[in-house]
Amino acid sequence: MSIKTAYSTKDLPDALADLKTQSADCRPRAVIFFASSKYDPVELSRQMKAAFPEACVAGCSTAGEIAGGKMMTDSIAAMFLDEEIVGQTALAVVENLSGHVTVRDAFSQMERELHAPVSSLDIEKYVGLVLVDGLSGAEEALMERIGDRTDIFFLGGSAGDDLKFAATHVMADGGAYTNAAVLLLLELKRGFDIVKTQSFQATGKTLVATAVDESLRLVVEFDYKPALEAYAQALGVSPEEAPSLFMKHPLGLMVDGDPFVRSPQRVDDRGILFYCHIKQGMELEVLQATDIVAGTRCAIETRKATGVSVSGIIDFQCILRTLQLRAENRCDQYGAIFSGIPTAGFSTYGEAYLGHMNQTSTILVFR
Repeated sequence: MSIKTAYSTKDLPDALADLKTQSADCRPRAVIFFASSKYDPVELSRQMKAAFPEACVAGCSTAGEIAGGKMMTDSIAAMFLDEEIVGQTALAVVENLSGHVTVRDAFSQMERELHAPVSSLDIEKYVGLVLVDGLSGAEEALMERIGDRTDIFFLGGSAGDDLKFAATHVMADGGAYTNAAVLLLLELKRGFDIVKTQSFQATGKTLVATAVDESLRLVVEFDYKPALEAYAQALGVSPEEAPSLFMKHPLGLMVDGDPFVRSPQRVDDRGILFYCHIKQGMELEVLQATDIVAGTRCAIETRKATGVSVSGIIDFQCILRTLQLRAENRCDQYGAIFSGIPTAGFSTYGEAYLGHMNQTSTILVFR
């Protein structure tokens, strides 16, 4: 089998033995894993590389895991890609995200591994995965620097720590890092597709960010009014009631009618803090939540209906979507969408695709 997935809820080192048993008939060229913060990241990364020494191995800590048609916690979920799926691989770590973000050295390292400039790679065959410290606040800068260097699509997610918001980790070939990102380039022999679904619809109401502190992801004013007041007016509620509606009514940067979601986090004495940067002058649509399960199922079924094969899926799912599914007791329904398809993924602190966004499921589909 060209793609296999496995998961384990056991402690180390038994969890690694469990994963190896489940992947026994696979000789992976790449191993991608997502693990609860209950696992020591240094030891986990070391043991993952030791267990699969010939593979390119990358992973991160999570706020929940996805594998085997299930949404889980306190587990390790892993995907194994063999030579039928993956040709060349290249792996690099971008460190010191809290400083001036640069990807120059990481791209140079990947080019040495590929024996070719990244600019020469076929964007129909190569895809990039990005796993980033979810507490760094540097996702936007990182994705901008990547976009400056290549037209290859990079997608992924921000590492979590099971909602402790203390420390998140990315892992690569036996090392574990904070304040860092892992970049993984894969040559996919059969090609790939990217599916983005956010389960929101536009309300027809817009807000323009007229005063922002981008470094803090803070909007001070919308439409030249205090941010909370303007947001509440758009929803027809009081400012006191508005924060309780943040999850159901985030804002969307509309691109060809498709929202790239910016989720409000909380109110402070200056305005509204968001999980994503909002730039000065940006016009945003007020969104209305729809059914996550139905929306995701429709996105996957639409992709299947193209007639192109689906060999496997990596699902980068926002923790805010996961929290809503948990509150609605619908995690089993969501996991069942991927039954019969080798799938691995995790609940993220933000999603990466053409930038940084929230409350989205960003999905890599292997053909």
